[in-house]
Amino acid sequence: MITYILYELIWLFNHFVIVYVTVMSGIFVVQTIIAIFSSASYAMKTRNIEYRKLSESPNMIPMSVLMPGYNEQDTIVDSVKSMMTLHYPEYEVIVINDGSKDDTLQTVIKAFSLQKIDYPLRERIPSKKVRGIYYNPDIPRLKLIDKENGGKADALNAGINLSLYPYFVSVDADSLLQSDALLRLAIAFMEDKHTIAAGGVVRVVNGCKEENGEVVSIGIPKGIWAKFQLVEYFRAFLVGRMGWNSTNALLIISGAFGAFQKEHVLSVGGYTTGTVGEDMELVIKLHEYMLKKKYKYKVLFMPDPICWTQVPEDLKVLYRQRRRWQIGLIDVMGRHRKMFLNPRYKAVGLLGMPYFFLFEMVAPIVETLGYFTVPASYYFGIISFEAMALFFIASVFFGVIISMGSLIVEQFSYRNTLLVREFLLLTFLGIAENLFYRQMTVYFRLMGILQAKKHKHSWGAMTRRKFSAT
Repeated sequence: MITYILYELIWLFNHFVIVYVTVMSGIFVVQTIIAIFSSASYAMKTRNIEYRKLSESPNMIPMSVLMPGYNEQDTIVDSVKSMMTLHYPEYEVIVINDGSKDDTLQTVIKAFSLQKIDYPLRERIPSKKVRGIYYNPDIPRLKLIDKENGGKADALNAGINLSLYPYFVSVDADSLLQSDALLRLAIAFMEDKHTIAAGGVVRVVNGCKEENGEVVSIGIPKGIWAKFQLVEYFRAFLVGRMGWNSTNALLIISGAFGAFQKEHVLSVGGYTTGTVGEDMELVIKLHEYMLKKKYKYKVLFMPDPICWTQVPEDLKVLYRQRRRWQIGLIDVMGRHRKMFLNPRYKAVGLLGMPYFFLFEMVAPIVETLGYFTVPASYYFGIISFEAMALFFIASVFFGVIISMGSLIVEQFSYRNTLLVREFLLLTFLGIAENLFYRQMTVYFRLMGILQAKKHKHSWGAMTRRKFSAT
């Protein structure tokens, strides 16, 4: 009797997995096709834009660049230098030291000869106590906030309070911006007044050469874990997020590089503290607010503003990062569960939320169970060895198609095309990741599900390296 029940459960789960994988693969393929055509169309549309003239135009919208940092002494100066050399007519850079325990504060003060000043601060969003504001009149666009530790979201809220301009850009303190990144990002807001948020591409800086806060040559990371992450980033940003533009159901703008209309962010109370998924949380809050008010709006992903960021080279750090991402996703989905399959929230509630629930949040559980039930199915004679092998080959094949599609989109979206050997290497990695890297990251995400309550408010230590060492 027990054997019969087990047999039936495995049989039912196998059919569920077949449907699950087929639907997920179909969605990925559709997203890839949309991304290829969208990126080609976007490249044609922007080909004749004279960005050099725009960089000198007084008509560009002014923007505030917010850079929160906690224990970032190794990368913070290069990151600030990158922000200070952007080709943009009117912007400010606000660095927020969120109670760092290392020498982040003194490193920035010394590098830019900053002095503590008395400066009025209007607290439109609550944040932890600001201990001081630093400034150098010879560098008028740079300000530094020193505050008590409250987390990234709290630091960004403090930066919003100090910011002067109606649009702000959040950038991680271990990141570098391409010199024309603000120009390309600003176009989203200037072309359509209904755009309230826009995200750019986050690229892997590991393996690239940097000088004075600018990436001067692009390379492939040396470490195997960073190589696999390079393929992931192409797929996640250039395919995954471009595909959502057509439905206006984009739920994530990366915390490493995203721009927002400040007034709308203030209307929803700024960033939510107490969550490790503050970037996704803010975007969903904006969707919810705009749809409730029945305002016309857009949340966009832009394929050409480039932000360069470090990815973990160490397996322990990668584990903490992926666990944290999964915990953040669970927390945000739980906070906004009323939007799930709710027609009031249109494509966000009917498409975006179900997708992230089924194919992101619970995917590690389904995939992990699959690794046990497929061999059990073979043991019980439910499927043949040939069918099991065919299913595996089909899964890898779909993964390779998506990876190759993301590389094609990369060719359209960035000015420096990949060399043939680099294209072939990344294609090979797209195949090889299915053999062990994918299973490893599934385990990391599964730990995020199992430990969600324990680490709900914990970011975990993220090891940084000087950019010259990436």
